[in-house]
Amino acid sequence: MPFEPDGSNDVLHKKSRLKAAELNQHALGYGALAEAEWQTAGIAAPDLPAMRRYRLERIRAELKRRDYAGALLYDPVNIRYATDATNMQLWVAHNRTRHCFVATDGPVVLFDYFSCEHLSDHSGVVDEVRPAVSWAYLYSGELTGQKVRRWAAGIADLVLKHGGGNRRIAVDHINPEGIEELARLGISTGNGEAVMENARLIKSPDEILAMRRAIAACEAAMGEMEQALRPGISENELWAELHRGNIARGGEWIETRLLSSGPRTNPWFQECSSRTIEAGEFVAFDTDLIGPYGFCADLSRTWLCGDAPPSQEQRDLFRIAADQIAHNTELMRPGISFRDLVERSSVPPGDCFPARYGVLYHGVGLADEYPTLPHASDWTDDTPDGVLEPGMVLCVESYIGRLGGYEGVKIEEQILITETGNEKLSTYPLDNRLLGG
Repeated sequence: MPFEPDGSNDVLHKKSRLKAAELNQHALGYGALAEAEWQTAGIAAPDLPAMRRYRLERIRAELKRRDYAGALLYDPVNIRYATDATNMQLWVAHNRTRHCFVATDGPVVLFDYFSCEHLSDHSGVVDEVRPAVSWAYLYSGELTGQKVRRWAAGIADLVLKHGGGNRRIAVDHINPEGIEELARLGISTGNGEAVMENARLIKSPDEILAMRRAIAACEAAMGEMEQALRPGISENELWAELHRGNIARGGEWIETRLLSSGPRTNPWFQECSSRTIEAGEFVAFDTDLIGPYGFCADLSRTWLCGDAPPSQEQRDLFRIAADQIAHNTELMRPGISFRDLVERSSVPPGDCFPARYGVLYHGVGLADEYPTLPHASDWTDDTPDGVLEPGMVLCVESYIGRLGGYEGVKIEEQILITETGNEKLSTYPLDNRLLGG
């Protein structure tokens, strides 16, 4: 045994928790490969305690503005924002076994999976960890009603203790049984997504450093992916290189399977397949990658497979997409309204417009975030307007493929709105052969 038991389960539990906390992935860091690449790129390390405090301040300011006693969070991305602690992120996204209560004036209480107290000990912002009462059917079956009542009693107790008489809370994702039981206990609920999306909207300098590091890790993995691109490789094999490179640098997951080649690049949104990539074909992809620090690197590129020169049609499509991205990026400045931005944006030509990408711009942070800005022709009465502000990060998108055409081009860049304009955070070069170089 690693130590001699002294007969006290409490002592053994404390030792076990301390050991596990010291070996948590977030405590160990991202490893020599990622750190060396970040040092070479000159990207300083973020101040994580300061970043965590900033995020809690953003959440609580939004809760106060909307007159809530607290927020009840189930979305693992929102829990990550509030606590900077993770646990089986994709699994808990569809198995509701982990949640968090952030009091507007009071503690942060994390309800975690069984025997997982150690997973948030590094954060410094979680005041208490309790075992989660999960009333997912997976655990409760036809006794869900009983589980819901026990769960709701715990939430209501927190609201009554720390709400100062306010019984309104914001909830992001929850089944109707929970809402009904909270209401029976006198707790009213509102839109937690609105709270969290607005809290996450403006990034701190430390968050931007973390995002720069996530993008650098993504682009290093993209470089390995491009090196692996050769005629005869399958789409799935090529896509696996991006996953491998992300995980090797401490990244977390990839949200989609958007890589296609040749005729599968038009129309867009084919999922990655077993198709063999041939010489002279386009390979287009969208990273949708959740990297180190939990930040999203959402970049798109289109490459030419093999050494043969591109066709004139391939050059033309690529140039249209590259010019659209350049024009629309230039428009991204603080103070411009969402509506004005899309009205002034470049759009695909007539024979490509029917196959256009669904949005021109969208927010990005720990995942794709608010706002999402459509083409001007797709703007409707229920499209929200707003203003670009310093500290926002948005992706600018282009898909160019002729309706009924053979191939298409996907390009996407990640852009920080600054005090005076914008900065392109993504740096991976476009394929110079397709630009005409």
